[in-house]
Amino acid sequence: MNSKRGQWLALAAVTLLAACDQDVNSTGTPPAAFGEANRQTMMAQVVDPDPVYDDAGPATSAGKAAQAAERYRKDAVKRPDRVRSTSVSSGSSTGSGTNQ
Repeated sequence: MNSKRGQWLALAAVTLLAACDQDVNSTGTPPAAFGEANRQTMMAQVVDPDPVYDDAGPATSAGKAAQAAERYRKDAVKRPDRVRSTSVSSGSSTGSGTNQ
């Protein structure tokens, strides 16, 4: 009876130790694919790491930039145009449509 119990305990121990298996090579370092999910996620966020543009940059005007700098020095900066991103409409509601 005692030997059967020992066999069951050994079988249970082997089963539990199999769950502790690690994916590590003989030097104790993680495999080459370790962290691959993180690298793939980071690369998915990069659209084009080496973009090629048709022109050197946006069109600029040195004259307008100089005028803006001068207005800034004289504290006479132009106010930007007001831009509305929403529209508000008002109306009246008569409810059910009957007047009492």
